[in-house]
Amino acid sequence: MTHESTTVPEISRPGGGRYRYNVAFRAGRLRRNSLRKLTKEVYVRRTWLAVLTLGIVVVGVLSLREARPAAQSAGRLIVYGDLSLFAGIGKPDNCMLKSRYKRGEPVGFRMTAIDPETGKYEPTAEIVVHLDYAGRTVDVPMRYRGTAKQPELEFWVAKWVVPADAPTGIVRYSVTAKDKKGRTGDFKPFRQDLSELTVVE
Repeated sequence: MTHESTTVPEISRPGGGRYRYNVAFRAGRLRRNSLRKLTKEVYVRRTWLAVLTLGIVVVGVLSLREARPAAQSAGRLIVYGDLSLFAGIGKPDNCMLKSRYKRGEPVGFRMTAIDPETGKYEPTAEIVVHLDYAGRTVDVPMRYRGTAKQPELEFWVAKWVVPADAPTGIVRYSVTAKDKKGRTGDFKPFRQDLSELTVVE
């Protein structure tokens, strides 16, 4: 008896041979191929999903690490600057950087206060130099140097003339700043005697 439900008629090969296609075998092979294809697609999708998830996690961790220092420094102004000789406009030594001054010479303080949120100078900052001199603290307010004609001078200046009776030696100083938002900042030069503000003969 012939089972017509599982076989198909014989088909002649070009060479004269005959063979039969087993319908059940072909169906099984198709199912296996489809299953392999589906499994591959699922694997690829899961791989991309894992990569995407890992990327999101890495970006989140990096953002968090960057946000923490920003949050910690948001309430502090960044203050820094230098010393120079305020000899006067037109003088060859004017604005020359130096740390040793003789009696009667004008010590020039140049400072700036940076907003940590914008990276630019804070125009509302009030900056004061504090000198430890003769056993007391001398406060020297600073003024903003920039003008309409010279807007690039984004720093503050103050001048302190070394007293005629000043003893020789190091004069320690520090600088503090405060803006209209209540944020503060401070600056102290490196505690290195060879580079500190010093009165000499």
